[in-house]
Amino acid sequence: MRIVVTGSASSLAGALLPLLAADSRVSQLIGIDRGETPFRHERFTQILLDTRSPQLARVLAGADALIHFASTELDGAPDERRAINLAGGQNVMRCAAQQGVPRIVHLSSAAVYALPARRHPIDEAHPRGGLPGFGLSEDQSALETWLDAFEQEHPGLRLVRLRPHLVVGAHAPALVRRLLRAPVTPRFAGTAPRLQCVHALDLARAVLLGLEREVRGAFNLACADSATLRELQRAAGGGALPLPLPLVYRWVRRRGCTHAAWAEILRHEIVLDTNRARRELGWKPQYDSVRRCLEASD
Repeated sequence: MRIVVTGSASSLAGALLPLLAADSRVSQLIGIDRGETPFRHERFTQILLDTRSPQLARVLAGADALIHFASTELDGAPDERRAINLAGGQNVMRCAAQQGVPRIVHLSSAAVYALPARRHPIDEAHPRGGLPGFGLSEDQSALETWLDAFEQEHPGLRLVRLRPHLVVGAHAPALVRRLLRAPVTPRFAGTAPRLQCVHALDLARAVLLGLEREVRGAFNLACADSATLRELQRAAGGGALPLPLPLVYRWVRRRGCTHAAWAEILRHEIVLDTNRARRELGWKPQYDSVRRCLEASD
């Protein structure tokens, strides 16, 4: 198989690329990103390219599968962020369809769901909407809405959308790592909302299953149990001093994180129904509890 991965310099791709390279069925692995990745393998080729470039079509020629991981938060540059996440994602999909790529795995997020949720756990049929003011959430939601029509226009293309909860582990996004290890923890006025997480390696394994199985559509990814953010932080070795949530986020943001609207998502209970991934993808996470996910994060 010839597989193309966008966002190949991202932290999450760092968990995925070694698994793909170790698969003997993968004859060629091509990474697309604007930045260099430290990953090296004899069957891996890095191409420095923006996902909005028309040259992407040439790279996708002859590909058996596309994995779309590319996205950005770009605090302080909303127009550029939106262009990369939405226009870039649309260009990737159009180029793949133009070249007849039969399989696409798209990395979305649990943040696409409209909040607050009326029922828990949240399944894949729950309305999307993104969190107003949280740019990456809005962008992912808008791209998924666009993908609804795109799929109808290309019925022969098999598109899998993965919607992971908070990704933890050595390859987790920097913001999540900082938040969980912060020495401060949020203090809520009422009952603290519950959250979940998924280990980056289990996310990477879900990508492989998305390539292998004859499935399509959206799949939630999360461990079997849930916890409050304070419990998550304690398991990760942080969260000693309770403060109002805005102050917690301000502390984290001073250490190089993104727009303050990101903190708003933490006010909502987000517990996912992952039965579809476990049943149809055959997804069996190695780290299937909050405790195990966080114990394996170093």
